[in-house]
Amino acid sequence: MCRSIKTLRPPMTPELHAEDIEAAALQYVRKVSGFRAPAAHNREVFDQAVQAVAEATRKLLDGLEVRGSGGRAS
Repeated sequence: MCRSIKTLRPPMTPELHAEDIEAAALQYVRKVSGFRAPAAHNREVFDQAVQAVAEATRKLLDGLEVRGSGGRAS
């Protein structure tokens, strides 16, 4: 669906930064909404969606267990 979103979990991305998660969330919301940049009347809900997706991504990555790494993904 979103070919430009890269895998964020280790070992695919050994150094994960908040910017990586935000960029992936933004790309996802852009794809789903069909807006690259929303109109002013949609900006608030668009930005809220980006933050919600970013938070869900953080929770997912924090909870993943990567085999052979000796612990959690992040």
